[in-house]
Amino acid sequence: MDGRDGMRAADSDRAAVADRLRVALDEGRLDLHEYDERLQRAYAARTYADLEALLTDLPPVTPAQRSGLAPAAGSMVSQLGDQLGPAPTGGVTARWLAEVWFPYLRVIAIVVTIWAVTSLLTQDLLYFWPAWVAGPWGAVLMVRTVTGLAGKEPDNQSPTPCPPNPHPSH
Repeated sequence: MDGRDGMRAADSDRAAVADRLRVALDEGRLDLHEYDERLQRAYAARTYADLEALLTDLPPVTPAQRSGLAPAAGSMVSQLGDQLGPAPTGGVTARWLAEVWFPYLRVIAIVVTIWAVTSLLTQDLLYFWPAWVAGPWGAVLMVRTVTGLAGKEPDNQSPTPCPPNPHPSH
């Protein structure tokens, strides 16, 4: 066992590992359940060896200067938690648009399906009443989308991080 492995880890070391685990979750390398398990173990870790065991199967984060890929805007956190420069934040607008429009699309799919099934069962093309649901709601969402994008609402939304529990219960 290396001398460092047996040394006590500090809160900043645990936070750096938690950041690396979050990056792995964002990259799709960990599922939410495994991320949660590892995060609990990270905050319960006592030594550097305990922390290293949580990262052994994850590739290291490549600093933007050495990466062959062009990074997007944002900041990337290395395995040790230091800032490495720009990191991907793309998709903020796409996520915001999805949050705005997906409930609408789901409801419209349901009401159009109901209309289609009832038309098939009656063997008659019924009045297309889903337009009364889709039209007004779609107009309101269109105005919200235009004003939200003009006001840079997607950029103003920041996810509220949950504070880490320094004393996780098992």
